[in-house]
Amino acid sequence: MDAFLERLLFPQWRYALVAVLIIAGVGYFYLGRGPNLGATLTVSQGDFVEQVRVSGTVTAAQDVALGFATNGRIAGVYAEVGQRVLAGTVLAETENGDLIATLAQKQAALAQAEANLAALVAGTRPEELASASLAVVNAKASLSNAIQNVYTASDDAVRNRVDLFFTNPRTNPKLSFVVANVALQNLVESDRTSIETGLVAWALIVANLSNDTAAAAAIQSQKYVAQVTTLLADANRALNQGVPDQAISIATLASYSTTLATARTNVNTSATALTTAAAALDTAQSALTLKQAGSTSDAIAAQEAAVAAAAAEVRSARAKVVATRIVAPFSGIVTRMDAKVGEIIAPTTSEISLQSNGIFEIETYVPEVAIAHIAPGNLATTTLDAYGAAVTFPATVIAVDPAETIRDGVPTYKTTLAFTKADSMIRSGMTANVTIVTGVLHDAIVIPSGAVGMQDGASFVSVIERGTASSHPVSVGPSPALGQAYILSGLSAGEVILLSPAH
Repeated sequence: MDAFLERLLFPQWRYALVAVLIIAGVGYFYLGRGPNLGATLTVSQGDFVEQVRVSGTVTAAQDVALGFATNGRIAGVYAEVGQRVLAGTVLAETENGDLIATLAQKQAALAQAEANLAALVAGTRPEELASASLAVVNAKASLSNAIQNVYTASDDAVRNRVDLFFTNPRTNPKLSFVVANVALQNLVESDRTSIETGLVAWALIVANLSNDTAAAAAIQSQKYVAQVTTLLADANRALNQGVPDQAISIATLASYSTTLATARTNVNTSATALTTAAAALDTAQSALTLKQAGSTSDAIAAQEAAVAAAAAEVRSARAKVVATRIVAPFSGIVTRMDAKVGEIIAPTTSEISLQSNGIFEIETYVPEVAIAHIAPGNLATTTLDAYGAAVTFPATVIAVDPAETIRDGVPTYKTTLAFTKADSMIRSGMTANVTIVTGVLHDAIVIPSGAVGMQDGASFVSVIERGTASSHPVSVGPSPALGQAYILSGLSAGEVILLSPAH
């Protein structure tokens, strides 16, 4: 019976003993070790990299929207979206044929002015003097012919054509038809009387005409041709107001008008030729005089001014042509092309966008509290949301704006970084996470900022000593990185602190 009871109770005793041991062990772990103070950190001392972490956006180093400078109709589009172009490439242009022709004329005028200046500086050669003298001789001969022609045309117009509707035209001229305006009729008859004397005197000048007297004869001839022109104009007015009667019919008046029209055309044509010939002689004579006188400092200075003026005209004409074109200001890729041939555009409209080739940049805004540590030249490591935190891209700070930018009511400073090398994975518009290295703290004690508490306006940390936490005052320097505190004094390497200070 005792053996049976022993076999029956032994397993239960054994299990009870194991349970007591487990309970005792747990109690020792939680109670025998003392109070639970929380997470701790063993303080260490060493070099610490100061960092500023910000986010930003990838941008092209240069990204511009381009448009035409003037109104016009688009004549050509020479690029498309995605095309890479070099700086200076014409991307599109408006109709500008007339402006290009004007530019060519201005360039020719400049070339001529420069040639004239070069000739002045070089001096006059004997061959040039001979050529200039011959030009004067030829101009005088042409002027003599012009005087002969204008006299002939004027004499024919008066004595062979106008005189058809006069009685006694050379002695006592009277119109053979009735004019409604009596004063006009008297004026025409007076004109005919005056011109007769002029034609006689003019005939004597022409009879004694030579190349040497051509210039003086031209001046007199122009006076006489003016008288003839006046007579023909007044006669035409009279015919327009002529009154047909039994002697002069409407048809006859019409024939007089036709004859007079021919006379006026002939006189006007020859008078124009006379004016042209006289001007040509003046030009040739001036050129000869200039060459005979040789180059003076004043003449050279004047021609230099003429060259400068012609060059200014070329620049102005070229600027007008340039204003009709959209030209790539830098090498890059076309990202937008809205220009279409035949479209009428205004200068306020952007038609093309261009993004530069090569290195991309990061545009970010650094908070006021961290900007003091950032300067051009700081190195940085960047990750892009598109590729995750495992893929990094090196970058460098290249610019920091001196003025603030208010974002969400907080002062920030625009900071621009450039990737240190081109990478086809990087694209404009990507979100970048940037860690900027601002310096290194040597032999420093840096702990999580959450381990530092404030009590009565002073900083402290909770140090574990003999199983209990005690407050130690510390001196804290500028934060070297987000979430970190730089301990200047009050802590030593090897001490154990609470990550959440006890109060």
